[in-house]
Amino acid sequence: MRTVEYTPISEDEYLRLEAQSPIKHEYVNGEMFAMTGGTLRHNTIAGNMVVALRGHLRDTSCGAFIHDVRVRVAKTNSYYYPDLLVTCARGTETMGLSAVTVDDPVLVVEVLSTSTEATDRREKLLAYRTLASLSGYVLISQDEAHVEIHRRRGDIGWEKIEYAGPETVELASVGLQVGMREIYEGVPIESVMRQLGQP
Repeated sequence: MRTVEYTPISEDEYLRLEAQSPIKHEYVNGEMFAMTGGTLRHNTIAGNMVVALRGHLRDTSCGAFIHDVRVRVAKTNSYYYPDLLVTCARGTETMGLSAVTVDDPVLVVEVLSTSTEATDRREKLLAYRTLASLSGYVLISQDEAHVEIHRRRGDIGWEKIEYAGPETVELASVGLQVGMREIYEGVPIESVMRQLGQP
């Protein structure tokens, strides 16, 4: 048996390595974790959401960003790459075209997959809740028409809202209502289509 001494990676070292890496890594309190690739289904759902959000946010100070923009969570010393985020604290014009990190999202969206669901539901949920700017965390299932929203209730705490079937999902953090059929457009999975009443 061989014992290897554990040496945490500093935040600055992570940022340096990540800038040179051909693949993305998330960073959690001294450790780097390689990101896995997504499926066509995963990409379709995320794409549907960013189209709906960008159209809704046009001519506002908010911007919707997908996949390659990471969120810094200072209280947990972490960096995550959500599937989609919205930030409103500054106009996108002032962020700079080379910016890759946001620390003030108002909305974070994750499309669940088998390899990431446990992390999305526990570690990331707890970390994102520490962000003062965040008012909504959305989890979207790939395998069924199901959307789960964790929504901040002022200073009281958080509430969980679930949608299933042909409902309208309310993203209160950005004032958007989007239909489940719009979220799952182009996802020809029998269980999803049956839930949404599609032939």
